[in-house]
Amino acid sequence: MNIFVKSTIAFIMTTTALHADPAGVRDLRIDAPHHDRAISGALYYPSQGGGTPEIYAENPVFVGMPILKEANMAEGKRPLVLLSHGMGGHIRSLGWLSIALAERGAIVVAVNHPNSTWGDFDLAEGLKHWTRTQDMKRALDMVLSDPELSAHIDTTQIMAAGFSYGGWTALSLGGLKGNHAAYVAHCAEYGAASSHCSDLESGNAGLADMDQTLWNGDYSDPRITSVFAIDPGLIWGMGVQEVEGIVGDVTLMSLGEGESRLLATDFDLAKLPAVLPKAQIVRMVPAAHFSVLPVCKPQGAAILEEEKDDPVCTDPAGTDRAALHEKIIAVLAEKLDL
Repeated sequence: MNIFVKSTIAFIMTTTALHADPAGVRDLRIDAPHHDRAISGALYYPSQGGGTPEIYAENPVFVGMPILKEANMAEGKRPLVLLSHGMGGHIRSLGWLSIALAERGAIVVAVNHPNSTWGDFDLAEGLKHWTRTQDMKRALDMVLSDPELSAHIDTTQIMAAGFSYGGWTALSLGGLKGNHAAYVAHCAEYGAASSHCSDLESGNAGLADMDQTLWNGDYSDPRITSVFAIDPGLIWGMGVQEVEGIVGDVTLMSLGEGESRLLATDFDLAKLPAVLPKAQIVRMVPAAHFSVLPVCKPQGAAILEEEKDDPVCTDPAGTDRAALHEKIIAVLAEKLDL
């Protein structure tokens, strides 16, 4: 089913009024034997008094958001969202989404994936996508084993969600399996036209030498009840065998159209919906792949240009990034019955 998202201003104003208190946030430290080290993350949740007010993820490029550090958690059982960032991203990259969902009543767990996080990046190691599902499973184990936290979690609503490489992580947790040979063939066919393939080649990441058994493995978690993947990566070459075990509730969201669509994550061109005919498809236009990153400050684009960084603050003509974010929040809030 295709959804062409229209204006949601009335919905946004209503939900903002109903959820005026900032979200609470706690830092997480998660034991991760598969990395031989602990990993960092955060828990975002509806707050109920207490805590220290802070501006979260504020920097010279991006606009921050108000939170309450170590606030008391609001009563009641809540849906849980496991949120995975993209290649080279960070939990702060999707902090606006984590906070918004928490303000509306969800509990969100996000982690900084070792080897594919800003400040902790190794392209070849980060390409081992199965380690990311292990990260999220360890995080889920931790929060469900905590008596205080588990008392607030509705285990009938556990969503795996993610953006870009994190979109693949979410789909993998939901039961989608990789196809190593097909992805190697995709990169051979598209080469530099695919930004991901280009990065892998220039970084000498050894895609062709990856362990096929590990790449193509089943990393599903039976506790996952739904998947929400925004512009997911690694989705080329999916067939019946790769989707046979996927959870029934899957949403795919695309960002942009035509030249503004990123080829590496273009699930339409990759024909993913053909093998997932029951998936809900949501299209965000105008937008581009990086429009899902935080709202930029007026000087953000110039700072990135001066530092010769990726132009992640540059959106297609007509894009209102703040309004786009609110539409994404609205879609997710509806999926989670918030």
